[in-house]
Amino acid sequence: MSIKRIDVGARMSGAVIHGNTVYLAGQVGEGESVTDQCKSALAEVDRLLGAAGTNKSKILQTIIYLSDIAYFAEMNAAWEAWVDPANTPARATSEAKLAAPKYKVEFIVTAALD
Repeated sequence: MSIKRIDVGARMSGAVIHGNTVYLAGQVGEGESVTDQCKSALAEVDRLLGAAGTNKSKILQTIIYLSDIAYFAEMNAAWEAWVDPANTPARATSEAKLAAPKYKVEFIVTAALD
């Protein structure tokens, strides 16, 4: 099977397609609030999925990291406003130290092409 990389960089690719599966790099967003960062990051998820030829209704799994689990309710509100309610993926959420102190949330997404 071939491998296709999208938004290739020196350190990582924004997305990698292998077979009928798309793997996105962790997506963080801009803004001061958790809500703003979620909206920004999820817009980038939409963009990368579109570049790969799929969309959020095909997400298989999402792993969400929060810099503070106290953000869980705020993140869930942004997530529920964005996610396709007819096609919710398997999901896990955990607290973790993120790449920079300004980041409050990170989304790691795996999706199908079909």
